[in-house]
Amino acid sequence: MAAKSNLTNMVLVLGVTCLFCSAILGGAFVLTKEPIAAAAADKTNRAIAQVLPAFETASDRQFVEALGKDFPYYEAKSGEALAGYAIESTVVGFGGNLTLMVGITPDRVVYNTSVLSHSETPGLGAKCTSDAKFVSQWKGFDPSVKKLIVKKDGGDVDAITASTITSRAYALAVENALAAFDEIHSAPAGPQDDRCHAACHSEQSEESEEGGQSNE
Repeated sequence: MAAKSNLTNMVLVLGVTCLFCSAILGGAFVLTKEPIAAAAADKTNRAIAQVLPAFETASDRQFVEALGKDFPYYEAKSGEALAGYAIESTVVGFGGNLTLMVGITPDRVVYNTSVLSHSETPGLGAKCTSDAKFVSQWKGFDPSVKKLIVKKDGGDVDAITASTITSRAYALAVENALAAFDEIHSAPAGPQDDRCHAACHSEQSEESEEGGQSNE
């Protein structure tokens, strides 16, 4: 009888403990859900403001299909005039997904870019957020004048030192955002240069064998 009583007590204690823990976790989720969502929205709004010229209103998040996938984007206006589109573009970098906010003005010029998230190597690819020369080159980047390919491959994009894969991925993300821009305007996208995409994956395979990125 004592053994049966002890087993019953253990089950009851475990059950109460589980309910108590579930209540705490549920309460924590409720308390943190809104602040987390608000922080994410604030980060997005700051990114939109960073990549586009001054505007008065921005649309809610919308989606456009391009290159076989959906691209989130925001339309910004000043009065009735279109200021531009802020387009989220995600590609695979050296360490994982690299997501940019790319601002494009109505004349199809990249106004600016901002990194929303990345998994690149600290001190190397992670410099895509801090390398002044690399970051500044995207402001006012006109793809009708400059090639969206790193200079190592014959283009006009200055790569981050020792981070060729990240640099190529960044350029590809911008190129993909331009393709999404073309779809938003319902205009046929221009011929897409696949060299960046192919080179990025080729280099990733080669450098994975060597154990790291290289700008050599």
